[in-house]
Amino acid sequence: MTEFLKQNIGRRAVLGAGLAGVSMLAMPSILRAQDKSLKVGVYGGYFKDSFDKNIFPEFTKATGIAIEAVAEPTGEAWLVQLEQAAKAGQAPADVSMMSQVSMLKGQATDLWAPLDVAKIKNASNLIDRFVNKYPDGRVAGIGAVSWYITLVTNTDVYKEAPTSWEAFWDPANADKLGLLALVSNSFLLEVTAKTYLGGTNALDTDEGLEKAFAKLAEVKPNVRLWYRDEAQFEQALKSGEIPMGQYYHDVTGLAAADGNPVRSTFPKEGGIQDSGCWALSRASQKVEEAHVFIDYMSQPSIQAILSRKVGTSPTVKRELTDLTAEEFAAVSSDIEPIIPRYDLYQTKSDWLNQKWTELIVG
Repeated sequence: MTEFLKQNIGRRAVLGAGLAGVSMLAMPSILRAQDKSLKVGVYGGYFKDSFDKNIFPEFTKATGIAIEAVAEPTGEAWLVQLEQAAKAGQAPADVSMMSQVSMLKGQATDLWAPLDVAKIKNASNLIDRFVNKYPDGRVAGIGAVSWYITLVTNTDVYKEAPTSWEAFWDPANADKLGLLALVSNSFLLEVTAKTYLGGTNALDTDEGLEKAFAKLAEVKPNVRLWYRDEAQFEQALKSGEIPMGQYYHDVTGLAAADGNPVRSTFPKEGGIQDSGCWALSRASQKVEEAHVFIDYMSQPSIQAILSRKVGTSPTVKRELTDLTAEEFAAVSSDIEPIIPRYDLYQTKSDWLNQKWTELIVG
């Protein structure tokens, strides 16, 4: 499982767990016809192999719907492919897992077929923020998985766990931090706003963004590494060379379980919670099958198995799962999370990247 996570950490849309023993949905007999099938976009390589082996066969047993897995590229390349194909009335995949920024960009072109939550009974299990909606209220996507970025430390160097993101600004931590190198995946503007500016609503205005950039720039003397290579930072964290930073909660927990001197802390301001959505291409002719698939994946029992096997945080309400307190703590937290301002990365991407280069990593 450690190897699985490490091969997929950069994608952060990790699904892949055996579903043996999961209670199966009762499906309408019409969906058990032999010609029922669905193309599902998943990331290639090890991720797709695991899905093909562990998830899709169980779904087919439960529903009679055959799955054709389509390897989708990372980043926004898949979004572009889906949009170009939809213009021609084609769907390279019926359902795809998409990042939140890609969801917003797809909304702008009406790429996503609205989902009928009346046909997704398990949608009511979801935490509200994992139901992605068009501005007019139509449902564009349903949360597939979520994960946390937290404050991580080397326990040999830091005997006591920090309690706040303020530790990043503490002069005592000069030249000790490893932080993500991109404005759009570090979410450090949101951390700054939540910690010092009263919340992420402070980023609603250009003035607020300027204040956040100015405050975040104060952390620069403490940064040893702005990292893109996650394995590089993980190794430096384990060795104590870079003893503090931000990293993925699940993988840090695995490293600790393997005996490494590392810990993941949910600061009092909350960990950063990112997520991916299931979305249906408007060009798909498999609307009924897609709804069955999304409903199946939204079962609390399946979300719990994903948490146990993959380390993802449930997109459904905690109390609906059978996760123990220990199992839940391994993947999530009851502290209200910091939710990224995905809207800014759609509407102000160029400006944010320019400011980030000038003021933060330049």
